[in-house]
Amino acid sequence: MTTVTKESALAAVPDGLLVGGRWVPAASGKTFEVRDPATGDVLAAVADADAADAISALDAAVAAQRDWARVAPRERAEILRSAFELLTERAETFAMLMTLEMGKPLSEARGEVAYGAEFFRWFSEEAVRVHGRYAASPDGKTRLVTMRQPVGPTLMITPWNFPLAMGTRKIGPAIAAGCTMVVKPAQETPLTMIALAALLEEVGLPTGVLNLVTTTTTADVMGPVIADPRLRKLTFTGSTGVGKKLVEQSAEQLLRVSMELGGNAPFIVFEDADLDAAVDGAMVAKMRNIGEACTAANRFLVHADVADEFGAKLTERMAALTVGVGTEEGVDVGPLITEKARAGVQELVTDAVEHGARASTGGQVPDGPGWFYPPTVLLDVPADARLLREEIFGPVAPIVTFSTEEEALAMANDSEYGLASYVFTRDSARVVRVMEGLEFGMVGVNQGIVSNPAAPFGGVKHSGFGREGGFEGIDEYLETKYVGIAL
Repeated sequence: MTTVTKESALAAVPDGLLVGGRWVPAASGKTFEVRDPATGDVLAAVADADAADAISALDAAVAAQRDWARVAPRERAEILRSAFELLTERAETFAMLMTLEMGKPLSEARGEVAYGAEFFRWFSEEAVRVHGRYAASPDGKTRLVTMRQPVGPTLMITPWNFPLAMGTRKIGPAIAAGCTMVVKPAQETPLTMIALAALLEEVGLPTGVLNLVTTTTTADVMGPVIADPRLRKLTFTGSTGVGKKLVEQSAEQLLRVSMELGGNAPFIVFEDADLDAAVDGAMVAKMRNIGEACTAANRFLVHADVADEFGAKLTERMAALTVGVGTEEGVDVGPLITEKARAGVQELVTDAVEHGARASTGGQVPDGPGWFYPPTVLLDVPADARLLREEIFGPVAPIVTFSTEEEALAMANDSEYGLASYVFTRDSARVVRVMEGLEFGMVGVNQGIVSNPAAPFGGVKHSGFGREGGFEGIDEYLETKYVGIAL
């Protein structure tokens, strides 16, 4: 394995905004600092764009769209395949960047590189499989031809919690479909995306196809882009509150929109479940990405007959995790992204305890630098605790009990969110009933992870709409055109 240092990883990050194939400073000359959440140290100063910079990026995307749409699917596929291979080759560099700016342990960051790179490989294979159809009209007098064409210039706004993968699963299908892009990464974690944009340039992505804008004032900077009639699609991953505002803004231009928003995932353990497998699944579903994931298990709904045993086993596993700086060996849990994020987690835990819950492990903010929070298990959580309705986004596992299958389904569906859900049972008939009854876009059965580049990722209700990944992922970047040919 290639040894990568903090310094060598940061050296892979170009300075400036990527606009029309050139790395340029913000028009104002302003920059902002990116900090390590484990130490508070400044990692880099990044260009702080204004609205004029964003419109320049859109200008470049619009100028490149016509020629890019005409590029042969195989050529677009080869660019993606080359990006997959080079990203895999440089996995240690990208993992180090993610750990430095986001906090997750290196082992998890390496996993994200592998996962994120797979979107490039998957969509390299889908690029050459965009199909239309040919048919006769019912009266036989017309031939009906349908074709799929790229939507056009797309604005992509990505979150801080998966700095690489949330970009590749948008960029991959856009390249495959023939769309140009303006990408706006989160201000907390822009370095990984900047390095990814440079990598795509290196493998031959044409000038202007991908343009990158970093900023601390997203609403002001992206607002004019969303209002511009030349933009044809908006895709966003982030909070439901921000997503609603963006959907409202998008209505003026009737943009194609895809939204991957918040979650409140139930993790249901029935009385017949393999409890050891359920605890294994719970550790993945809860602790992946330090719990800072929209798919993270947020509510552990456990049958009353096995709740004590499940709670004890989960407490033992959570208490054994090592909290520390993600670049150090042996660390399982890194810091949360900001002081504000940690304060929000503690507020939810305090509320639950004040209403009668008890912490079997964790539950208190540790001393020292960095935004660390211990893995926490809460037992006897009352129904009115805020963390059963609000997204925790941290390493906290609240356990509540149920007695019947109907009660479990009702509790699981009692949420405005509908992204991911998890079920553990050995009853095959129950699997069918519960997976059909859950009001969620994704269901994991006897497994604690649902994300897969070959599967459609997305939710229902306030968790958004549209799908990323799978065969469905490229459809978000394609329009259907119908041609009627008279005989």
